[in-house]
Amino acid sequence: MKPCLSHTDRLQARADIVALIRGISRSSLRALSAIVGTGIVATGFLTSSSPASARPLEFAVGRILVAPKAGVTDADFSAALAAHGGHSQGKLRGLNVHLVTLPPGQSERDIVDKLARHPHVKFAELDQLAAPAGTTNDPYLANEWHLPKIDALTAWNSSTGAGTVIAILDTGVDSTHPDLAAQIVPGWNAYDNNSNTADVYGHGTGVAGTAAAAANNATGVASVAWGARIMPIRITDTSGYAYWSTTAQGLTWAADNGARVANISFLGVAGSSTVQSAAQYMRSKGGVVAVSAGNNGIAETTPSTDTMIVVSATNSTDTKTSWSSYGAFVDLAAPGQGIYTTARGGGYQSASGTSFSSPIVAGVAALVKGMHPEFTAAQIESALFSSAVDLGAAGKDTLYGYGRVSASGAVAAAGSVLVDTTAPTVAITAPTGGTVSGTISVSANASDNTGVARVELWVNGQLVGTDTAAPYSFSWNSATVTDGSASLAAVAYDATGNNKSSAPVVVTVANSSTKVADTTPPSVAITNPSNGTKVGKGNVTVTASASDAGGLTSVKLSIDGVTVASGNTGTLSYKWNTRNIAVGAHTIAVSAQDNAGNAASKSISVTK
Repeated sequence: MKPCLSHTDRLQARADIVALIRGISRSSLRALSAIVGTGIVATGFLTSSSPASARPLEFAVGRILVAPKAGVTDADFSAALAAHGGHSQGKLRGLNVHLVTLPPGQSERDIVDKLARHPHVKFAELDQLAAPAGTTNDPYLANEWHLPKIDALTAWNSSTGAGTVIAILDTGVDSTHPDLAAQIVPGWNAYDNNSNTADVYGHGTGVAGTAAAAANNATGVASVAWGARIMPIRITDTSGYAYWSTTAQGLTWAADNGARVANISFLGVAGSSTVQSAAQYMRSKGGVVAVSAGNNGIAETTPSTDTMIVVSATNSTDTKTSWSSYGAFVDLAAPGQGIYTTARGGGYQSASGTSFSSPIVAGVAALVKGMHPEFTAAQIESALFSSAVDLGAAGKDTLYGYGRVSASGAVAAAGSVLVDTTAPTVAITAPTGGTVSGTISVSANASDNTGVARVELWVNGQLVGTDTAAPYSFSWNSATVTDGSASLAAVAYDATGNNKSSAPVVVTVANSSTKVADTTPPSVAITNPSNGTKVGKGNVTVTASASDAGGLTSVKLSIDGVTVASGNTGTLSYKWNTRNIAVGAHTIAVSAQDNAGNAASKSISVTK
């Protein structure tokens, strides 16, 4: 993904910074540096060594992400990849998504396009780069206007998020920061595959402090969910860029290690099928994932998804900021301009961007989860969405989603969220019947009032495969059952465990493995010369033929027991020099064998 600032924006930002530096004294500069902790450009988003100039490509070179359909065998999937020179390096943690390497010189886009249309493939996509969603450092703010705006102080009377772990998937977190040190639990570095989660760029420390910096410690800032804990998950390189693969693996690691709220403040992740699969994995464990809408200031074309909570940014007047992205994929809005938070190195900063809107929503989700640890992802979202302050057009809209998040409203709404007892609806859409053979695609539709957790395909009472994300599709090798009638059923589950089976679809399987034995030998003939012919001195053309309905493996022509011509076609010809042969009888023979092993032969006699 491209960085969120255009080249013009970066140049103007640098010019503004230079002007600012020139306009203050050295003592003021030192003081300002001490305040923000890491220098004038505290988060590093506007440094002269912008990631954009160092990252001309938008995706990983030589690798892609591919998910086989549920039920596809390893052999069939490997064959599909091998046709394009691809090799799986294994599945991403917890997901049925393979990291696939390609030969040098291959077009990643071309192969993704071809694999996406393969009948055994659920989806294929580039391993996109994702840039941090922060935009600018605003002037130092003495207060945190966003906390009273979302009425967090009232919410704290009921919950501070205690007992909840928020995974911050980012550039790492400064675990020595005085407002973060007590909040940290062990995390993971999904980029380097180790436990070093130190902040390598500065972005993650600001995001973490927005969600869950300590409070009541007479130090620095407060945060939305200051009773929660922070799990740092580094997903980036040292220039602040993440890949969809590292993002997905970091998210499943967090889910497996106790995080039940996650924040991803990076552009474009809501459009990744791979990251959506990882978010669904988090949901299956009762967790939610908040992500940034982006800072392009345009209506994005990213489709909406029920696997994540996509957040746009508002200002102090409850208006969408000019730079916040929007579109049908937006679920909520949250303050994102001039957010006072922690900075790498122990200081503080004022920062703007949807990078800081989504951790506010993550913090509110943690307040709800802390109050109701038993809540499913759908119940947490119900509390968030139903209590949001409706802005813009009535109801859900493309600028604010369901509205600007309300901490006190979400905590209050959580008390009235009902236990879900409604089972999903599910139906097999293809095939609808008829005769099938070989490996076929099976598709199903499923829906639920709180979201579908998974769909299973069963054939004759045996589980074929499980798909956790729409569109629900499977590959079924019909040769695994005996010929005749077979009953297909899809079973859908929601996060609460409610489930329902589809109406059965009956098909006729015709994969006869018992063929009628071929016992018919080939038909053979010698067409020249005729039996009993008297040959003189000179060249005699000898021809023979053979045929078989099942095909021939060999045909041989011999004279006096010596093979003079052979092949596997139906006709053989040989020029026989009779000048030097003995006077008397000579035998010409033809023999043939078919693909079933049946053999036949014929011979004639000629004289000289």
